[in-house]
Amino acid sequence: MRFADLAALREPSRRIGTVVLGAVAVLGVIAAPAQASSWSSSLTGAGPGFESRRWADSGGTTNIKFTGCSDDYSNKGVNVLLRKDTLGPDPYYVNAYFTNCFASSTSTSSGTWADHGSGNYYFAVNDALVGVHVWVKSLTVTY
Repeated sequence: MRFADLAALREPSRRIGTVVLGAVAVLGVIAAPAQASSWSSSLTGAGPGFESRRWADSGGTTNIKFTGCSDDYSNKGVNVLLRKDTLGPDPYYVNAYFTNCFASSTSTSSGTWADHGSGNYYFAVNDALVGVHVWVKSLTVTY
């Protein structure tokens, strides 16, 4: 066989190899294991019914942690309510009452909510308390 014939045979093999590698790369992205996501922030004077930013959750448990809490009435507690953003009234889930984060600027309180399916979520603070504002040095939401 001549050299030109060998080169002609190699070209389709290269194309097939490129297609196979591309397909493997795409499948690797699609089939990548689910990773927990999170975001962090703080609260400054969050009043009754304050709503956090929304986050897209594909399902699984949600953990909300507050560190270093204070309020303007020495209540030493803050209600945290996980809600799901939907058309119509947003459903809400178990209300957590955080108290330990008021002990010091490094003390934490956290709550964990069960899987409520995929969707956009947020939390509200002090839904039922009138006129109480809360400050949180650091908060983390993991989902």
